[in-house]
Amino acid sequence: MAAGNPHAPTNPSGLRQSITAGSYGSIDSGLSSSPDQPGTGYFDRRHSAGPSRPNPTEATSLLDSALDFKEHEHVHDGPCDHGTFSPRPTSPRSFLCGSGSARDGDSAAQSESEAEPATGGASAPAEGQNNAPRQRRPKTWAARMRSKKMSTSRDLAERHGIRDNALMYMSYYMPVLVWAREYSWSYFKGDFVAALTVAGMYVPMALSLADNLAHVPPINGLYSFVFNPFIYALLGSCPAMVIGPEAAGSLLVGTVIKGSVDKGEGGDNDAILHARICGIVAGLAGAMVLIAGVARLGFLDSVLSRPFLRGFISAIGAVIAVDQLIPELGLQKLAEEARVGHASSVDKLWFILGNLDKAHTLTFTVAATSFVVIMVCREIKRRLQPRYPGVAYIPDRFLVVVLSAFLTYYFEWDKAGVAVLGKVEAASGHSFTFRWPFKWSNMVYIREATSTAFLIALLGFFESSVAAKSLGGASFAEIQLSPNRELVALGVANIVGGCFMSLPGFGGYGRSKVNRSTGGRTPMSSIILSGLTLLCIAFCLPYLYYLPKPVLSSLISVVAWSLIEECPHDISFFLKIHAWNELGLMLTILLTTIFFSLTFGMAIGVFLSLLQVIRHATRPRIQILGRIPGTNRFENAEANPDRLEFIEGCLIVKIPEPLTFANTGELKTRLRRLELYGTSMAHPALPRLRREDSNRNIIFDIHGVTGLDGSGAQVLEEIVRDYRQRGVRIFFSRVPSRDSKVGRTLIRSGIMDLAGGEDHFVNDVSEALKLSEVEEGGEGVLN
Repeated sequence: MAAGNPHAPTNPSGLRQSITAGSYGSIDSGLSSSPDQPGTGYFDRRHSAGPSRPNPTEATSLLDSALDFKEHEHVHDGPCDHGTFSPRPTSPRSFLCGSGSARDGDSAAQSESEAEPATGGASAPAEGQNNAPRQRRPKTWAARMRSKKMSTSRDLAERHGIRDNALMYMSYYMPVLVWAREYSWSYFKGDFVAALTVAGMYVPMALSLADNLAHVPPINGLYSFVFNPFIYALLGSCPAMVIGPEAAGSLLVGTVIKGSVDKGEGGDNDAILHARICGIVAGLAGAMVLIAGVARLGFLDSVLSRPFLRGFISAIGAVIAVDQLIPELGLQKLAEEARVGHASSVDKLWFILGNLDKAHTLTFTVAATSFVVIMVCREIKRRLQPRYPGVAYIPDRFLVVVLSAFLTYYFEWDKAGVAVLGKVEAASGHSFTFRWPFKWSNMVYIREATSTAFLIALLGFFESSVAAKSLGGASFAEIQLSPNRELVALGVANIVGGCFMSLPGFGGYGRSKVNRSTGGRTPMSSIILSGLTLLCIAFCLPYLYYLPKPVLSSLISVVAWSLIEECPHDISFFLKIHAWNELGLMLTILLTTIFFSLTFGMAIGVFLSLLQVIRHATRPRIQILGRIPGTNRFENAEANPDRLEFIEGCLIVKIPEPLTFANTGELKTRLRRLELYGTSMAHPALPRLRREDSNRNIIFDIHGVTGLDGSGAQVLEEIVRDYRQRGVRIFFSRVPSRDSKVGRTLIRSGIMDLAGGEDHFVNDVSEALKLSEVEEGGEGVLN
């Protein structure tokens, strides 16, 4: 290297070889060209054939080299009948080869030669064959509707001898066509017993959710077990999952109804209006979920973090527990007079503590006894079920409900002041009244319920997704779990249920686990559950008259306990790992929900969660790389500052993520911070720590840039242009291929030309280091 080069490093690194300008064209990787032999750029080098191809790197394709047999040395012309791989294999299909290369032409030529007769030459057309050019048939409507995936699937099916027809796709979108075809009577016994067990445990729960949480007629809770499981059995992709009303969704419906009462749109006893609002909320939630499914937004279950969900669910459990204390203590009438029914949980708790002396003793005794019996049975089942699985069949809650109703009737507890369920009937007086929820006359309620319906849809889908992933679809191998199809199934189910004013229904892990553990293997158990609930509505409603409301409240209190009991485990885990942000989020949601309202707590939680998502998505994760001494490997210098060495005169920057409009806003700022301080962790108040001479060459390792949109390309072009105007050399290593979207964008945006052409797009960082020293040596010679 010439001594006149002012930029020549004092101690050249092991990677930047001392190569003079005269030997520039002899670099084994073909970094540049000599006057006699044109050089090849990065994209051409990656696809070069023959023995002189460059050594494999991280960017080397795996399949091309393994399957492209024409790249092996050709021994002799003509047919080959000797050797291990004789006769010579035919060329692979064109999709395994890089587009735009000579291999495509060879494959096409070989395809044409294979089509010719064995005698060689052009064959004469068969007698009567029409030699006119074939005209393209106009695409049919079905062909226009085929997606790219469906076209690829058709090619794969033809290659493997599988018949590609419309029924195959219909079976995917309507799983009933799969499991109904494979259903046998051997499944029926388990499905029937499972449906009977779930009905015995959760049908009384539906009555309680409707009456105590949603403040709608109890029959509207039963509607959720009539329509929603039936529709989901036809469209859902998780055979063992049972959907129905949930405590969180029912409580949110109750907040909408309470809000309408507070605005004077109806009284506390206006059952018809309350049922209409319930149907509107369920229909809105179903429509949102359905639209999300059609738009393929199944990834939304990952938006809400685990701390948000745990904090919000625990807050719901606390709100439910406080709400149920009022009817369990017999203070319902007193609470209505004091108008604390719509107050916050803290206000209700103060009301309860101030009126404990006025509690109804018999009511509290019935509620407490029911709660204790159910909790004891629950614990006994949990302990005995591993050794005696049959205990799961015992419908303890159903027995408590039946026994309490009989005791109330026999001892006339209703006359002693214990509130009973009373006559169970539809608000309109007729069961299964159809009301379209999206009528123009309902617009005022739709506007008020939209935000709550969105949260119901989001939470319901998340719980359904967790349940579906835990249960899986192992009963039928052909039914594949799909979040988008789950959204469609849940959306259609809730829209149909909303037309009959049912509570919103989503998948629950608890009842789905009971369904599977008691023999349910197919969606037929959900259909049988719908039939049993329908029989209950038709014949059993008169026998529910004496069902004590304190017992229904105790059932809800058990649900509240189950919602809260997992919170201490999560808190201890986050404390152990010092996850203060997660703990702060949980505490914020819990306190705002308890001290203010459920809606405000949800709004704060969703806002903070989305803020975290946006903050995480918009922060560039660029890294400065350093070399592991004695190797050609590079790692994050900020993570290992003591055992890595920097390359003099070079700043190696790794961009490990796609560049989009979301994360390029601070890219310039963070790059500037790397230039000044050698780390992105330094405070910008510090003076410059790296010399300007240390940034003569900047190497971008963009192997992780799998996507580059217009905004990202524009920012990257501005960065490269600014560096070039300052006299800084720019190199890109491990760039995606020319035919990729990123490669095409780099060419069209002018970034390649600004950086110095294809010669500055190299296979790896070490090659860029060699090239940087070569160019510095060339400048020294010229000087």
